[in-house]
Amino acid sequence: MAKMKAAIFVEKNRIVLDEKPIPEVGPLDALIRITTTTLCGTDVHILRGEYPVAKGLTIGHEPVGVIEKLGSQVQGFVEGQRVIAGAITPSGHSFACLCGCGAQDGPDTRHGFRAAGGWKFGNSIDGSQAEYLLVPDATANLCAIPDHLSDEQVLMCPDIMSTGFSGAERGEVQIGDTVVVFALGPIGLCAVAGARLKGATTIIGVDTVAARIEVAHKLGATHVVDFNKGDVVQQIMRLTDGRGVDVAIEALGTQSTFESALRVLRPGGTLSSLGVYSSDLRLPLDAFAAGLGDYRIVSTLCPGGKERMRRLMEVVGSGQVDLKPLVTHHFKLDDIEAAYELFAHQRDGVMKVAITP
Repeated sequence: MAKMKAAIFVEKNRIVLDEKPIPEVGPLDALIRITTTTLCGTDVHILRGEYPVAKGLTIGHEPVGVIEKLGSQVQGFVEGQRVIAGAITPSGHSFACLCGCGAQDGPDTRHGFRAAGGWKFGNSIDGSQAEYLLVPDATANLCAIPDHLSDEQVLMCPDIMSTGFSGAERGEVQIGDTVVVFALGPIGLCAVAGARLKGATTIIGVDTVAARIEVAHKLGATHVVDFNKGDVVQQIMRLTDGRGVDVAIEALGTQSTFESALRVLRPGGTLSSLGVYSSDLRLPLDAFAAGLGDYRIVSTLCPGGKERMRRLMEVVGSGQVDLKPLVTHHFKLDDIEAAYELFAHQRDGVMKVAITP
């Protein structure tokens, strides 16, 4: 049986490069040869044992590649075509999908349901940090890459761009809104870009890293609050003349940033949560106004599927958003263990790491 190289979760704090059989293609599947993928903060949660996955699983959920083989029932694609697939691969026919929540795609019974079930790559099935990737329900989940766009231009579409934009979308940012984004990592930076596209006119970023602050301004941030230069809540309230923000987007996944996001909301404002939390959250009585503040807290998992990917690539192709600066480092798949070491420890100004087999 033909083999391929893959980044495999062995145990807590060990993801290693090893060999696996190239997957067999079922009638609804497509096998793509990966040309570019990347590392995500969620992969680090997996590495550290903060998010449980099965031992032996191939990690990764941001695929760009070329169709190697198509299942007999896959329609609308040809072998040799450049494609992406979203990190979320909804089947289209589950209860969650039919409710309009494809990211939560899972069994149609309450007892069998698992949150984030639409996230399959590197979660419930083998992922993209490998030479080949099997894409389920390929007709619904593959999307052809326009010829004028490079791999690197579309690399953020499968997850980071879709997730960041959904923070603004789920927060229902409106024209003229004031928005704050807590943490300007790749997802937070995409949330900044999404808020601008949705019509926000005041966009406040919260971070302290100069390179990230520079990118945030290019993507639409009008102000940046440095959390090392005083109380963040006080700084934001000063910037808003005491009114607070319409939408606070939490993109880090910590108690402190979640709580600060609550504290800067205007009356009736919305907290849009994007962070992946590794412990229970607490709602402070005063920040939550004892449950009487008309606040809205929403969460989201990046929308996936073919149409979502098409729309995101349209945004990239239009020139309205340039996310190439987010890719700060490049590694070969053979060196992926070194890439994890760099990324997990956030050394050398890393934002996103591109991996090429």
